[in-house]
Amino acid sequence: MSQEPAGSAPAPATGARPGLKERVAHRYRQLPLRSRLAMLTAVAVAIAVAASAAACWLVTRDRLTEQLDETLSQQAKDIPGQYAEALRAKCNSPLPGDARLQLPTPYTIQIVTADGTVCTSWEKTRIPAQGSDVAVARGQAEEATHTTRSNDGQEMRVVTRAYRGPITDARGNQVAISVASPMAQITDPLSQLALILLIVTGIGVLGAATAGLWVARAGLTPVDRLTEAVEHVARTEDLTIRIPAEGEDEIARLSRSFNSMTAALASSRDLQQQLIADAGHELRTPLTSLRTNIDLLVRSEQSGRQLPPGDKEALLSSVKAQMGELAALIGDLQELSRTPETGPGGAAAVPVVALHDIVDSALRRARLRGPTLDITAELDPWYVRAEPAALERAVVNLLDNAVKFSPEAGAVEVALHKGELRVRDHGPGIPEEELPHVFERFWRSPSARSLPGSGLGLSIVARTAYQAGGTVELRAAAGGGTEALLSLPGAATPPPDLPVG
Repeated sequence: MSQEPAGSAPAPATGARPGLKERVAHRYRQLPLRSRLAMLTAVAVAIAVAASAAACWLVTRDRLTEQLDETLSQQAKDIPGQYAEALRAKCNSPLPGDARLQLPTPYTIQIVTADGTVCTSWEKTRIPAQGSDVAVARGQAEEATHTTRSNDGQEMRVVTRAYRGPITDARGNQVAISVASPMAQITDPLSQLALILLIVTGIGVLGAATAGLWVARAGLTPVDRLTEAVEHVARTEDLTIRIPAEGEDEIARLSRSFNSMTAALASSRDLQQQLIADAGHELRTPLTSLRTNIDLLVRSEQSGRQLPPGDKEALLSSVKAQMGELAALIGDLQELSRTPETGPGGAAAVPVVALHDIVDSALRRARLRGPTLDITAELDPWYVRAEPAALERAVVNLLDNAVKFSPEAGAVEVALHKGELRVRDHGPGIPEEELPHVFERFWRSPSARSLPGSGLGLSIVARTAYQAGGTVELRAAAGGGTEALLSLPGAATPPPDLPVG
């Protein structure tokens, strides 16, 4: 039998009912946002009003009590002189327990002896002497102030002062004079004030709740519009919807962000649809030609009528070329659709590569494709942060364009200096009106449509340059031909703490 270690707390029972705090929090989270805002506003105002009311009540109580104490203290000073004869006649002898003073005053006046005996006004109820009163009578204190109850249960405020005069107790000791007044003159106004403050607090809380609900409803109207727009987009996939954004507050910023997001999504969807349509259009021509050639070969085999060797070889060469064209087109499409590989570190995860080595490798491939061309190169060291495969593909595309449009036995000049790669050919050049379109997907110059290619090469170059933080430009070269400029940020030496990719 297993035993629990001593002192361990019992495990909570599975499926135990949540406590009051959890239930209240759950109910609160289920409320609409405007109701929660109104509730929070009402609670905040209730706390503020309650604190203000409590402070007002306490200050009023203290001030009224202070005024009453000052009045009683002054009476305790004045009464012995005003009623000296009466005090002397009645109290200048041993005081009996029921001694009474007939004094025309609204206050309760008592003489307190050192042994705690009191002599009270005739028409007033006796107030038992307290320890502080006796201490004053014995000369241990000059004055005492306190609240107590008379014999009939009435709450009284009492001020006792030492008396220096002809009145003494039976042993000749000095006595003290106590002057008292009912606390009702303070508690009654305070009760009325508390009732008024309670009513005002209730009205304030109700008003705050109403105002909070109104403010929440007015403030959340743009949020409601945003919610409706999001629901509309989710329901209809209509990305043309826009939300009016006025001002510079958080709601306006949120609305502008939503509008920017829907515009970006709409643009992305349009580009996607355009890419699919253009890809389908570009694939249709080689597929049709390929299908025609294959049909001819199949029909020849099925009918037993062999094609002439020359025609059959031409068909097979055409099929091979079209398959290569399809493979190149599919590769270009994959390159355009590929997401850049970045790790958790963002740009820091992209390796540092030697651009001059990549250009040198691409030059070897370009010389194989244009064996009759004079390709010269001047390459200075330059290190950039980019994806090696994508960067090499971009450089190869620039060199392929130069090789493709160069005349037989022409020249191609390549130079890399301070991060700017210049590729210059001596071909027919690009008309000025066509230069703005050269980086568009599937765009091909009318003069180049008979040449092999997918129309995606320069789009890949532009995309790679943008991802590496650089630029690319095509312009007419002096003396004829075209000059391509690829500029990439970097340095002439690699960072010492990073390996070169």
